[in-house]
Amino acid sequence: MRRFRIGERVLGESSPEFREVLAHAHEHRLRPLCMCKEPPIPTYIARLDGQYLVKRMPLSGRDHDPTCPSYEPPYELSGLGPLIGNAIQIDGSGRADLRLDFSLSKRGPRSSQGAPAQASEPGIHSEPKKLSLRAMLHYLWEAGELTEWRSTWAGKRGWGRVRSSLLNAASQMTARGGPLSDILFVPEVFHPEDKDGIAARRAAALKGVQATGPGPRKLMMIVAEVKEFAAARNGHKIAIRHLPFPLMVEEGAWRRLASRYEAELELWRSNDAFHLIVIATFGISTAGIASVEEISLMVVNGHWIPFETVDELRLLERLSVLKRKSVKGLRFNLARDQPIVSVTLPEQKPAPVAMFIVPAGAGDDYEHALAEMIAARPEIAPWVWRVSEEDMPRLP
Repeated sequence: MRRFRIGERVLGESSPEFREVLAHAHEHRLRPLCMCKEPPIPTYIARLDGQYLVKRMPLSGRDHDPTCPSYEPPYELSGLGPLIGNAIQIDGSGRADLRLDFSLSKRGPRSSQGAPAQASEPGIHSEPKKLSLRAMLHYLWEAGELTEWRSTWAGKRGWGRVRSSLLNAASQMTARGGPLSDILFVPEVFHPEDKDGIAARRAAALKGVQATGPGPRKLMMIVAEVKEFAAARNGHKIAIRHLPFPLMVEEGAWRRLASRYEAELELWRSNDAFHLIVIATFGISTAGIASVEEISLMVVNGHWIPFETVDELRLLERLSVLKRKSVKGLRFNLARDQPIVSVTLPEQKPAPVAMFIVPAGAGDDYEHALAEMIAARPEIAPWVWRVSEEDMPRLP
């Protein structure tokens, strides 16, 4: 059980007054201090499903005691490591200032050749000093604690909770000199009884990207779930869940999208329980048409945990029935031929466990990089599955 100093008081999460004190602290913008270590570690208060919850600050997870629920694995084991201090910088208040490797403005008319569907993706840019569009999505997912899972959460994570987690995470970030939440749009869950209110809030959020004439246009960033893809007269359109209009993608951009994300699309189409997440920069024309400029895709399982391969999915399925917490590692800017931790078990005793999946066909360079990664964190026990040599090893 976590204990927090809030103002002049120290309270445990099980205290009868805790929720009331959190609501008061949220209203007055107080930061609870987690008492798992000395000096205490600042956190923030998020509102999820009408309840107030204490969340760790960006990149503060490894500062907590390993026994604390706010602890998270070392970021050096994932694609987050190269970005810290470069693309992601933490200021004195604990907020993350982000450097983005994609544009949030559009100059002149749209090209007849189509928007660059993956201009900021790894392989074209490997710049660790900026976040690609995919890395931005991964960071929001990780900061929103959506990479974490334990079996007791089954049935409690739908799009409404995902959306709240993303927006709460964004509220602790800045980019291009302003709050990230000002440029991030995440569709609300549609409720027929509140359709007018939802429409009004959506219109207010998107007002800044509605073009009013020729010249430079502002763009926003959307994170949403794909419902389906459909052909259009010149390209394709992406139907988004909980959004009454599609995102238009021009033909050239669509071909590049289908090629680059062939694996994600194949995995998504293989099982109706999976979700396909899109992150894109977009603008709205004077005619009211929403068009994509840059885009990236990520497939997640029924618990909204990202995965890259069928082997990784098998591991997540085995872990999903356990009460102990698992934390999915993400790739961010790293290419697929570089190793990352697939899953970490931070609560495992006597030491946290880092789980690695070595794909079939991995060469000496991959094995050497993996060995270096494991050696750099001797306090964490490695679990390695070489899929070309054996079936999944016994879980720790």
